[in-house]
Amino acid sequence: MNQDVIGVTVQLLGIDYRIACRRDERAGLIAAAHHLDSKMREVRDHSSKLLSPDAIAVMSALNVSYEWIQQQQQAAHNAHQQYTHDQRQEDRVEL
Repeated sequence: MNQDVIGVTVQLLGIDYRIACRRDERAGLIAAAHHLDSKMREVRDHSSKLLSPDAIAVMSALNVSYEWIQQQQQAAHNAHQQYTHDQRQEDRVEL
């Protein structure tokens, strides 16, 4: 194993997973695992059906992806709104 690569154990729904990552990525990987574990527990706890761990993982991945896309779209919308506002302000100054 490369000296810059380490093994990190994360836990998702009570199951340990050993993941290889760069030393400088460790904190981010652990934070991501905690976030995903939280989302997986939400799916499991709010489901009206008994879901397999695989189904919980897929539903959680879809939820996290959807939330990320929504955030990206909102950020793009906000940036466009700010740009439009700034352009109007510049137009007023030039008059």
